[in-house]
Order: sequence, then structure tokens, then C-alpha cells
Amino acid sequence: MPTYKAPLRDMRFLLNEVLDYPAHYAKLSNGGEATPDIVAAILEGAATLCQEVLAPLNLSGDQEGCHFSNGDVTTPAGFKEAYQQFVAGGWQGLSFPVEYGGQGLPTSLSIFKSEMMGAANWSFNMYPGLSLGCINTILQYGTEAQKGQYLPALVSGEWTGTMCLTEPQCGTDLAQVKTQAEPQPDGSYKITGAKMFVSAGEHDLVSNIVHIVLARLPGAPAGTRGISLFIVPKFLVNHEGSVGPRNAVRCGSIEHKMGIHASATAVLNFDGAVGSLISDPNKGLEAMFTFMNTARLGTAIQGIAHAEASFQGALSYARERRSMRALSGKKEPHSTADALIWHADVRRMLLTQKAIAEGGRAMIYAAAQTADLLFNAVLENDPATREQYDHRLGFYTPILKGFLTEMGLEAANLGMQVFGGHGYIHEHGMEQIARDARIATLYEGTTGIQALDLLGRKVLIGTKGKCVRDFTRIMIRFAIPYWFARGPLGAMARSTMKRAIEWNVLTLRIMLRAAKDRDLVGAGSVDFLMYSGYVMMGYFWALQAAKANALLLSGKGTESAEFYRAKVQTAEFYFDRLLPRADAHRKGALAPTRSLMQMDNGNFAFP
Repeated sequence: MPTYKAPLRDMRFLLNEVLDYPAHYAKLSNGGEATPDIVAAILEGAATLCQEVLAPLNLSGDQEGCHFSNGDVTTPAGFKEAYQQFVAGGWQGLSFPVEYGGQGLPTSLSIFKSEMMGAANWSFNMYPGLSLGCINTILQYGTEAQKGQYLPALVSGEWTGTMCLTEPQCGTDLAQVKTQAEPQPDGSYKITGAKMFVSAGEHDLVSNIVHIVLARLPGAPAGTRGISLFIVPKFLVNHEGSVGPRNAVRCGSIEHKMGIHASATAVLNFDGAVGSLISDPNKGLEAMFTFMNTARLGTAIQGIAHAEASFQGALSYARERRSMRALSGKKEPHSTADALIWHADVRRMLLTQKAIAEGGRAMIYAAAQTADLLFNAVLENDPATREQYDHRLGFYTPILKGFLTEMGLEAANLGMQVFGGHGYIHEHGMEQIARDARIATLYEGTTGIQALDLLGRKVLIGTKGKCVRDFTRIMIRFAIPYWFARGPLGAMARSTMKRAIEWNVLTLRIMLRAAKDRDLVGAGSVDFLMYSGYVMMGYFWALQAAKANALLLSGKGTESAEFYRAKVQTAEFYFDRLLPRADAHRKGALAPTRSLMQMDNGNFAFP
């Protein structure tokens, strides 16, 4: 049976040595309790939960799946007991305000916990994971009465939350939302319509589920300007937070999916269900983006979680499985064949997985610092600061979600490849990782949607390239001191500087061309996103290599010398073997649209 070991050493390297989280936490109004000892204890506790409770349920949960009967969903064996342990440990409330029963710690700690949970058992992670966006939305936009009604039970994990956007006739295009909200004399609303693809929309883990629902008020403007947001609980909630009668929302079915079988993806039918308005009328989409950004960052975590899980499985197999002799000569003369790990192509696959998992982890942990600052501004009711960090996180989000999920899927497929035919067999767990990883590039907006968000909304329209200039300044400041350094570090620094300049030039060229050819934005956006992802990951690998190299030279890291050397070596691999992919994406982003748009629609296929 596949196993999972939390990568605590790598996590500590990023937190304490590369990104200086202790100093970061000291600056936060809610960071005082996040001392190094407390953080270490939290990471160890989460690792124990993931390794001993969640990971053993991953394979069996996939085999059994969820059961649907007459509107009710039963989760696989062991999930309910595991969720009770999760709640008893206070894990859901880790980063939420003390006044609602949380522990009041920074948001990033919840992200670190989610990464481990996701790698151990992504299906399980989705049940409490969707609640995070629900809680954040109510925290930021709810009335004091709504916060009092819903947050204590959501923060404790006694209840879970969902996001209800998609309808049968529309997915990403929310302008087509048809669900109606009729005002009632008592100030409530009757919600009528159908929602689909609702993750954790129905299950047996908790006593109540709180749905965040997009719907239209009577006479609302057409399109996205006429969408409002509502809280619709499965069971009605009294003002003091106690549970009342069943609401008129029912699960019509659950989807039969390629992967994440143990996570219930529901069709929900709202038949005059009682709801309450959250945020201002017709401003629901703006509030929903609070939920979406939380969900997208969570989905980016799925990319590195699956890369890490697949890497661990592949590495273990490559060390044990013997096949043929290495091309450079016998490595294990006392065995009939050499272990797979001696073969150069297998090492290429393993190092690609390692580079994706550890490079992506650095990207997310850096973004998590911005998430801390953003949430801190919300707590302090500082709109100007909140807007500043919201824009910064908004630039990170589509790159992290789009790029890391694509790379996580690649890593999952490479894990199967290392196993060969055995990777296709269910009992080894590798094909499950690949199936589970596939959805990450699709939900919360496909890679194409993330790319349009990045290039169209964030770069071209929103900031006219400023967001790229701001990030590349960080890259340049890092590279300058190492410009004349000898060896791998100097080469990485010079490459980082070159890519920073190139990224800005690419952005400018697209801006100029798009003014004449609007199709260029759609045609080149995915290539631009992938280029951005490779360059950003390159910076974070150079950053890790610089810190590891400094610790090696200082002699302070003698006990971890092998770990630090591996960091530098993996960074070298990334710059030699993976970063060059950015060149193809740069050319693709600038390719003319003529060859893409010239064919008549009817000529795509012939009967």
C-alpha cells in the first residue's frame, strides 16, 4: 500500500532559512503566537494526522467512493472517524479569529497544513477545504448577525461550507446564471434553481452544510452585473446559531468522476430554499472572488501535493526495483541488475518531480506571506492595505493555479512512468494520483481561464504590465549581488536577470500587438502563463540555491550538508533542463494568430 511522509525538512528550510517566516510573523498583528516552537509543533501534529490517519484511507476511499441514495451521500469507510479526529484537533480553526472559536494564527499555517493533507488524501482534504472560502467570504462581507450565526460552527469544523456557482447551462460564463432569489417580507429570500459540480455539496461528515450561492434578484441587470450572493444552509439556522428544520435544498445526484472518488461532487436543487443576502445587491461576483481566490490558491496546493506524493512513490520504487545495467557500467555488481535510480532517464523523471514539488512549494509559501498580510489588513479593517496585497496576490494566483496544476499533472504522470506497467495498476497508488491530479487543471477555472485572467485582467487591463515589473524588480535585486559569482550560482543569477528583462520585453510586445489583434490575447495567454510560471519558479530555485550554498560555505549546515547540496544540484537541474522550456512558450505567445484563426469553422473535420 502506498505511504506518505510529510516533507518537514524541506518545509522548515523554506520557513526558517529562505523566507524568514519568524520575522514575517513578528510583523503581523495575529502573528505573535506563531513562534518557531509553536509552528514546529503544528507542523509535526499535522504530519502525524496526515501520515497515520488520512494517508491510509486514500487508496480504500478511492476504491469505495461515495454512495448516493435518495438525496443522501455516505462517505467511504473511515472518513467520518477521520473527520472527527480532524475537528477534535482544532485544525479547521487554525487561522481564524479567536472570537469565533479559532486559534487566531496566520493564514499561512492553514496553507502548510492543507498541503500535507492534500498530499496524504486529496479527496478528504476537499471536505474541510471548501469551508475555508466560505468562512473567508462571511468574515469579509457578512453582517455581524451572519457572522454570529454561521462562523462558530464553520470555524470549529462542526459544519462545512460550499461554493455554488456552476449551472447546467453555464460553467465559467457566470453571466448565464439563471438561479432566482425572490425577496420575502421578513427580509429573507427564496432561492430557486439548480447548481452542479458542487464539491462536498452533500455528505454525512457534519450536521449542517452552508452553501454560498450565486443568484439573481428580480429586475437585476443582465450579465455579471446582476448577480447577487446568498447564504443558504442545508438546515435553517436560528439567530443564536442553533439548527432548525431542513431547508428546501436537496442533492439530486453525485457525479461519477475520473478521480477524487471519495469526494462527493453534487448536483443541488434549490426549490424555494430560504437564504440571506451577503454583500450588496448585484455585487455578488465581487464577493465571490474572495471565495474563488481562496479556492484557486487551494487548487495550486493540489499541484505540489500530487507532485510530492508521486515523487515519494516513484523514488521508493526506483531505489528498490532492479532492471538492466546502467549505461555507464555496473553499479550493483552483486545484483542481477541495477536499481532503476541509476538509469539517467529515470533520474531525469525523478529530478523533474522533485524540482516541481520543491520549486512549487517555495512559490506557494512566498505567496502565503502575501495572503497573511492581506488577511491581517482585513482583520485591522485597513482597506488601502488590503487592496494593495489583494492586487499582489491576484497576480500570483493565476500563475500558481494554472502553472502548478499543469506541472503537478506532469509529475503525477512521470510517477506512473517510473513504475512502468506497474504504475497502471491500482494497488500501487500511482494511477490514482494521476487521476486525482487531472481535475486540478479544470476546476476553479481551467488553465485557459487562468491564463486569460493573468494576461487579460491582471497584466494588460488591470496594471498595464506593472505587476510583471514589480515582480521582476525582486528578481533583479536578487541577481545583482551574484552576477560575478563563479560556478552554478553565478550562472543561475545571470539567467535570472536575463529572464527578468525578457519577461518585461515579452509583456510589452504582447501589449503592442494586442492593440491591433485582440485574438492575440486568447491565442497567446496559456503560453504567457506557462512562461511566467517557469521564470517565477526559476527565481525561487535560484533563491533556494543561494541560501543552501551560503549555509554550506558558512559551515553552519554541516548536519544538513547533504540536504543543502541536493538543493543546489536540483536547482542546477531546473536551470539546465526545465527552464529552457520557457523559450518555446515565449515564441508561442508571440506567434501570429493567422494560422490559428484562418480556417473556416466547417473545415475542422469532414464526415
